[in-house]
Amino acid sequence: MAARVGLEPSAIALPSVATPSLPPRGGVRLRALVLIRWGAVAGQAFTAAFVHWGLGFTLPVLAVGMTIGLSGLLNLAVSLGRPASARIDDREATVFLAFDILQLAVLLYPTGGLSNPFALLLLAPVAIGATILSLASNIALSLLTIISIGVLAIFHRPLPWLGPPPELPEIYQTGVWVGLTLTTVLVTLYGWRLAEEARQMSDALGAAQAALAREQRMSALGALAAAAAHELGSPLSTIAVIAKEMQREVEADDPLREDVDLLSAESDRCRSILARLSVDPAGDVSDAYTLVPLPALVEATSQAYRRDGVIITFAAGPAAAGASPTAPIQVRSPEFMQGMANIVQNAVSFARHEVHIATRWTGEWAEVEVSDDGPGFSTALLDALGTPFISTRQGEEGHMGLGVFIAKTLLERTGAIVTFGNRSSGGGGAAVAVRWPNPVFKAT
Repeated sequence: MAARVGLEPSAIALPSVATPSLPPRGGVRLRALVLIRWGAVAGQAFTAAFVHWGLGFTLPVLAVGMTIGLSGLLNLAVSLGRPASARIDDREATVFLAFDILQLAVLLYPTGGLSNPFALLLLAPVAIGATILSLASNIALSLLTIISIGVLAIFHRPLPWLGPPPELPEIYQTGVWVGLTLTTVLVTLYGWRLAEEARQMSDALGAAQAALAREQRMSALGALAAAAAHELGSPLSTIAVIAKEMQREVEADDPLREDVDLLSAESDRCRSILARLSVDPAGDVSDAYTLVPLPALVEATSQAYRRDGVIITFAAGPAAAGASPTAPIQVRSPEFMQGMANIVQNAVSFARHEVHIATRWTGEWAEVEVSDDGPGFSTALLDALGTPFISTRQGEEGHMGLGVFIAKTLLERTGAIVTFGNRSSGGGGAAVAVRWPNPVFKAT
C-alpha cells in the first residue's frame, strides 16, 4: 500500500474543522509596473543624453529617442482610463514585461549589443516576472530574453566610442553571452521558487486563520446558546408552573383541556432542550468546561470522527514514577480543539482497523500521541511535514494538503511541540505526538 505523505481534513467534516477554500490569487497592480517603466524611461533618456552630449560619444539619437519615446507612449496608453488600483492578470503582465525586454534589445542593437555595459538590464524584467508571474509565463519571458541575448551577440552595431571602438576578444564576447544566458535561467528558477513558497505560505496561513476563526465562531455560538438557556430558564419555569395549575383546575371534559395539556407538554419539552444546552461543554463557558482534564478533552474532541470498521481506543496515565496520578488540565481553546480534531480525523481516515490515542504526563511535560495502523508516513517526506500543500489527495474532493499545517500551526499556538513519525511495532502505521512542557495540574 502506498505510504501516507500528508494530512488533510475530510471534505465532509464538521464545519468547525473543514479546511476552508482558498480565494483565487489576485494579479499584480498595474500602477506598480507603470512606475517601474517610468523609472526605466527616465534612466534610459538620461543615460543616452549624458553619453551623447556629456561624454561626446556619437549615438543614433533619432533611433534611440524613438525607442525610448515609444515606451513612454505605451505607458501613457495603458494608464489612461484605468484606475491606479487596477490589477492586471498573469497574461497582461507577461506581455507588459515582454515589451520591456524587446525595447531594451532594440536599444542595445545600435549601441554595441552585449559589449554595452547596460546589457545587464535585460535581466531586470526577468527578475520582476519571477516574483509575480506563473511558471509558464516565466519560462516564456526567459526564452524571449535568451533569444534576445543570442541575437544581440551576433547582430549589433559598434559600441559608441571616441575614435575606433575597442575590439573585444571573441572568447570574452562568448563568455558574456553564456554568462547572461545562465544568469537569466538562474534568476528565473530561484526567484520564482522563492516567491512561490512565500505565496504558498501566505495562502496556508490564511487558511489556518480562517479555520481558527470558524472554530471561534462555533465556540461563541455555543456560549450564546448557554447564556440564552440560562436567561430563558426562569420565565419558562413560571410558564410550566402555571400550566400545571391550569391542568388541575380544568376538568377532563372541558374543551380547553386538550390545549392545556399541549401547553404543559411543550413547556416540558422546552425545559428539556434548555437543559441539554446548559450542560453541553461546547457551549458552557464556566471553569468546569474551560479547564478540562487533558484525557477527557482529547476524548471529547475525538467523538465526532468515529467511522465503521475503525475502533478508537484511549489510554491515559502518568509516564514516570512519582508523577501526579491526576491528569493535567488544559484550556479548552479553539486552537486545541481545531488542531487535535484535524490529527484525529486524519488518523481515522488512514487507519485500517484501529486508532490509539495515548495521553501521558510527568511533572515536566504532558503528551498526547495519536497512532494508527494505516500505511504510515513516507520516510522521504517526514522532514517536509508541517509545510503547506503536502498531500497525496491534493486537488481531490477539496483536499489542499493544509490539514497538517493547520493542525501544527494551531497546536503550536497553545505552546505544544508537534512531531511526526511512524510506529516501530504493531504492524507499522503513523504516529503524531503533541507535547506541552510545564503541564498544569488542578492541585496547583
